[in-house]
Amino acid sequence: MVKNLTKHGNSYAFVIDRPILDLLGATPQTPFEVITDGQCLVLRPVRDPEDEKRFRDALQSVHDRFGKAMKRLAE
Repeated sequence: MVKNLTKHGNSYAFVIDRPILDLLGATPQTPFEVITDGQCLVLRPVRDPEDEKRFRDALQSVHDRFGKAMKRLAE
């Protein structure tokens, strides 16, 4: 997807389409971390550390339970 900046007062804005916000689980109140290396711009929603821990724990649980089966399916 190619996007252009939109004039917003004396600044420019990058408009994020609703499907992308839904995919990220972001709302207009979600803070985003902005990272750049001078060539690329990365926007990442800032997550609650407790939510991140629950996600990592759930991911580990799925891996422990189904990891071998998933590996066999991938081969």
